[in-house]
Amino acid sequence: MALDLTYKETIERLFEKTGSKVSPGLERTEQLLDSLGDPHRSYPSFHVAGTNGKGSTVATLDALLRSGGRRVARYTSPHLVDFRERIAIDGVPISEAALLALLRRLEPLAESIGATFFEITTAAAFAYFADEKVDVAVIETGLGGALDSTNVLDPVVATVTNISLDHTEFLGTTLQAIADEKGGIFKFGRPAVIAEPRLDLAKRLAERAAERGATPISVVRSDWRAWSVSLAGGMTSFTAATPLGRTRLSTPLMGEHQVRNTLAALATLHAAGPQYAVKKENINKALSSVTLPGRFQRVRDWVFDVAHNAAGARALAETLAARRSPPPVTIVLGVLKDKDWYGMIDALAPVADHFIITQPLTAPPERAWDPLAAAAHANACKVPVSLDLDFRIAIDRAAALPGTKVVCGSFHTVGDAMTLLGIDPGAPASRPTHE
Repeated sequence: MALDLTYKETIERLFEKTGSKVSPGLERTEQLLDSLGDPHRSYPSFHVAGTNGKGSTVATLDALLRSGGRRVARYTSPHLVDFRERIAIDGVPISEAALLALLRRLEPLAESIGATFFEITTAAAFAYFADEKVDVAVIETGLGGALDSTNVLDPVVATVTNISLDHTEFLGTTLQAIADEKGGIFKFGRPAVIAEPRLDLAKRLAERAAERGATPISVVRSDWRAWSVSLAGGMTSFTAATPLGRTRLSTPLMGEHQVRNTLAALATLHAAGPQYAVKKENINKALSSVTLPGRFQRVRDWVFDVAHNAAGARALAETLAARRSPPPVTIVLGVLKDKDWYGMIDALAPVADHFIITQPLTAPPERAWDPLAAAAHANACKVPVSLDLDFRIAIDRAAALPGTKVVCGSFHTVGDAMTLLGIDPGAPASRPTHE
């Protein structure tokens, strides 16, 4: 990598590797980390996998751990606007200079072994966290579990949030197969936490954890119960019965599905032992600082949500209905072709007054969906449809409409909209005018 490349040019070169053939395995990641002195072994880590909910669980873990005065690293993907969002310490993204320096160190070996985009970025993140001497890291898998680049970790606790059909070309075409792949993050002698709500899949994940020698195994649906859920005042509140006792909890992450993600994070820390415990009376204060851009993030009359599969779309629709968002509700939808966009449209149609079907600006050409077919399906769902292939026109059209504008379908769609609207992903959510 030429030393005179700018940050933008370097990131563009890195992204060129995203189109390369997927080559599963941990060998290249291990080689990259070995060349850096195995930085991931210099700090404790928490590892989180799942089809949906892992980002919310990671964000909640981050806030809970920071409430104890720790210096906490967070590695997530993908990003919304700036690549640096993926690698952060105490909520602050890595600097351009630090990222450039790491990528330059990795470049010779990465090129010689044919390392992929995610393998390079994972090694860079783990090295940065070591360089900065973090107290603990919270790491989200990129794709799957067993063969994900992040699975070089020997974590304090490994957690799987839930299982849905997604990335079937890589992970398997059945829920059981996907559960087996994601359960590959469980480690011998380490606690496993399972937050999948369906009994059959939770049982399969528990079997997978046992096969891998994880201990103890905690199933959230059995050990942590919640009821009396309310969505009001920009908070999701619920009563929980936990090993810590009965308590009323609130998180700024909106939606009934966020109850399970919050309990997954609490169960993860509980499994980690007294060293990571948060006193019951301090939990709500810690939860109040949770931030996660692009998850039912309201900015003025816009709602941004990265729901990109049918399960995520159903959760978004349920939250829109529960929040009684000011009508009419316009949904700006841009999805990648390998996603179940039929199922997403079916899930969103009952809460939509108008669909704007479009193509996100940054979607890889090889993953571009068929907006014409999507518009036809939305029309068949008896919802008025506008088809704007030009993403800029789609956003302008939505901006001119009254009511609530919801941008969803992929990280690309949400990130591109935020860029055009000049919205910082880290902007604080607007409080609703009514519930």
